[in-house]
Amino acid sequence: MKDILTLKIKIKGLVQGVGFRPFIYRIAVKNNLYGWVDNRNDGVYINIEGNQNNLNNFLVGIKMEAPPASNIISINSEEIPFAGFKNFRIIKSKNTSNKITDISPDIAVCDDCLNDMKVQENRIDYPFINCTNCGPRFTIIKDLPYDREQTTMKPFVMCDDCKSEYKNVSDRRFHAQPVACSICGPEYELIYDGKKINNFHDILKITVHLIEEGKIIAMKGLGGFHIACDAQNETTVNRLRELKNRDGKPFAVMFSDINKLKEYTEVDKTTEERILSWQRPILLIPKKKKLAKSVCVGFQTIGAMLPYMPFHYLLFEKLKLPAIVLTSGNLSEEPIIIDNKTAKNELSKISDALLVYNRDIYNRTDDSVAMIVNDKERIIRRSRGYTPSPINLNLNVDGILATGAELVNCFCIGKGKQAILSQHIGDLKNIETLDFYTQTIDQFKKLFRMKPELIVCDLHPDYLSSKYADEQNQTIVRVQHHHAHIASCMAEHNLDEKVIGIAFDGIGLGDDNKIWGGEFFVCDLNDYERINHFEYIPMPGGDKATKNPWRMAVSYLYSYFGEDFKNFELDFLKNINGDELDLLISIIEKNINCPLTSSAGRLFDAVSALTGLCTHSSFHAEAPMRLEAAINHNNNDSYNFDIGEYISMKKTFIEIINDLKNNIPVSKISAKFHNTIINIIFAIVFETSEKYKINKVVLSGGSFQNRYMLERIEKLLTAKGFEVFSHSKTPSNDGGIALGQLAIAAKRKELKK
Repeated sequence: MKDILTLKIKIKGLVQGVGFRPFIYRIAVKNNLYGWVDNRNDGVYINIEGNQNNLNNFLVGIKMEAPPASNIISINSEEIPFAGFKNFRIIKSKNTSNKITDISPDIAVCDDCLNDMKVQENRIDYPFINCTNCGPRFTIIKDLPYDREQTTMKPFVMCDDCKSEYKNVSDRRFHAQPVACSICGPEYELIYDGKKINNFHDILKITVHLIEEGKIIAMKGLGGFHIACDAQNETTVNRLRELKNRDGKPFAVMFSDINKLKEYTEVDKTTEERILSWQRPILLIPKKKKLAKSVCVGFQTIGAMLPYMPFHYLLFEKLKLPAIVLTSGNLSEEPIIIDNKTAKNELSKISDALLVYNRDIYNRTDDSVAMIVNDKERIIRRSRGYTPSPINLNLNVDGILATGAELVNCFCIGKGKQAILSQHIGDLKNIETLDFYTQTIDQFKKLFRMKPELIVCDLHPDYLSSKYADEQNQTIVRVQHHHAHIASCMAEHNLDEKVIGIAFDGIGLGDDNKIWGGEFFVCDLNDYERINHFEYIPMPGGDKATKNPWRMAVSYLYSYFGEDFKNFELDFLKNINGDELDLLISIIEKNINCPLTSSAGRLFDAVSALTGLCTHSSFHAEAPMRLEAAINHNNNDSYNFDIGEYISMKKTFIEIINDLKNNIPVSKISAKFHNTIINIIFAIVFETSEKYKINKVVLSGGSFQNRYMLERIEKLLTAKGFEVFSHSKTPSNDGGIALGQLAIAAKRKELKK
């Protein structure tokens, strides 16, 4: 058999739960090749033989025709002795070691299944239809290898028809672990007006009627519960806002289809591509047609998404509405609810009806949120559709657990040269979120065969993520918050060299025990040098200042002008109680609970309050968001500033106050302020580059979720010849910080060897 070759092939990447083995079977048979393929914890293994030309075609086909949701990281092949295979077959999965393959995120229902839902007798209008190319994955998996008995589908015994498809290697549902139909699969139940409705067509009819009549429905989604209502009904949306205790934060909206989305928002080519992708994120898109006023609460973008579950499509087929509010099913500040019992107890308080189903959600996931800036997707909240896809690194991060920050927390585990970020956890401010955090860490350790040997956390000792690290009885590496921000962006782009790092955010403990947040570094993954920063300003009342931006405005004014600022007749002060203002000045004078901060976030807070846009925040970062929303995009003017030992904004404030006195529109003031920040960034980058001979600039921190600022500083620096790196696959906010912690700890460990 001298013309016949036998190859042993190992494929690593996202190759489980995405129809990979039947795909391999089909192209092997197509090329007249014999052998076998199987799933193991660490990838897909193939032993295959045939003539050289057919084997070459087979290997090319793997790369060119792989399933849409798969992601091949590597294909390694070696020649082995002739085996004399008689056919090609798929063999049973093996659990062979602590190595693991990538686990698929949840995948939006595919067009083939939507078509089957109209023609297959046992799946007509069946709301849990799926195949190897779509459906639940991460939310239902308990352990590897990815087989049905390791998922929450285990209790559902396949009927003969489903079993036949599951076993038929040429069928699209071959080894689709969640495969089900109306005979044997999960079922919905609607609880309304004290009754339980189980007939699905009745459920759909009643749900549609309730939404169209202005009612609020709590419904179980893919990774947790949602709250839904008519997005055009102001009375209903405002009622939902009151019931959820959500004063100012916009609601996410699901549109019926891409055409309705285009009617209400400005959809460019990249936006259309990403919102129709199998990840189906919420995208923040500029609006052009209004929904109910209480949906967007004054913001110029809509958090929009398209249907991704079969149920969503069935719902919109009957609804006479273009869009529904679809917001997380939780109580204020708590994790999204995933189990039916808790939903009945808690969500019944804020909804008129409850829609549940009888398959468990094992891994809780919120909807992911992103925006498009400079034709690139920028992840803001990384969860459904993205988690747990790894970030591939050039560093060995094996055995490292990074616990993340306190706000919008994600943790990160290291496996070989892969960083696996958790889904969005939330703010570690209450026992419910902390329980979700610790439970998910335990689930990740089990699922990914990971036993931490090194734990890395934030420098701040009072973060619950830092306290978690302290309790683990492991070697701990503590990492400065803003160094971790820069390192997270570096890790995403596989940078391992000196860069100019700019970290703008709300708060993070600095080396000098002051609150940093407007930082310019020269750094690498091991260490950093602080080149410059915004001047230190008292933060009166500590965390109270983040919820009351007027406090930061007063602090800046008092720092620059003393009590003379009271004579400036500033409008924003007219709504502040005089005694409260005097008390605030007193605590600044006496330095009572007034930590010093260089935070860009607090600077934006101050200007937002000074202009009267937001004196009291009802949600995190509301003041900077409202300042950005007010920008006049046709104004290229800016204010003056001083750069010395630190960046002084005194001249900026003087000129803003003069503009306010001269009744210059706030939209122009906002534009001029943002342009000033861009000018500051460029000035310091240019000077630092000249001094250190560094051309690579890394942007990170929550302030770079400001679309206007990110778009313009990227374009400006690139036009001036700099290489600019910013976040795309990971959040620039604290949700991405664990990746930076992981990279720094790995680099320091490497250098110690």
